[in-house]
Amino acid sequence: MSKSLKSARGAKFAPRAWQRMLSGRRLDLLDPSPLDVEVDDIAHGLARVARWNGQTKGAHIFSVAQHALLVEALARAKVPRLDRNGRLAVLLHDAPEYVIGDMISPFKAVIGDSYKAVEKRLLAAIHLRFGLPAKLPESLQNLIKVADRSAAYLEATRLAGFAEDEARKFFGPPPKFSATLERDYLSPWPAGTAQARYRERFEKLLRA
Repeated sequence: MSKSLKSARGAKFAPRAWQRMLSGRRLDLLDPSPLDVEVDDIAHGLARVARWNGQTKGAHIFSVAQHALLVEALARAKVPRLDRNGRLAVLLHDAPEYVIGDMISPFKAVIGDSYKAVEKRLLAAIHLRFGLPAKLPESLQNLIKVADRSAAYLEATRLAGFAEDEARKFFGPPPKFSATLERDYLSPWPAGTAQARYRERFEKLLRA
């Protein structure tokens, strides 16, 4: 075996803590900069990340992008006068998952706080990039949690095989929602559709 081959096999490479995006940005997970955050990367990534580890009914995954749009619709229904920044914050509530994926809650419980720390840093950078405070007001955080759990209940019972009583244990009582909301948001979309609709909603909120 040549010395060069032995050297290559024994070489130790520095760990890489950044993600290269299709936009060309390199987002550092340890110290994320708002300047490296692009909505096109977020929309593209979230449209291709599966909720429920892909264990949902339908020809397509139920993506995090589609989930975010469902959560935002539920938040608007609950608080019709929610301002533009509040709606944008709801839409972006799972945006870090375009980098770190959608880790299911049972696994988050296993690995503890290290995941949460990375997620918080990324979300703060995303907020700053789009003119939101790094840390949201408590009232808005609570609204996002309520709408997120409501969305999880609907996804669990419509798409992920949960019985109603089982879903209540984990996600609380069923939310009030319209037939239009179920028709528009609870049938999994192709990735391209999810990406386009997420991007369109984002742009609409920015222009509001």
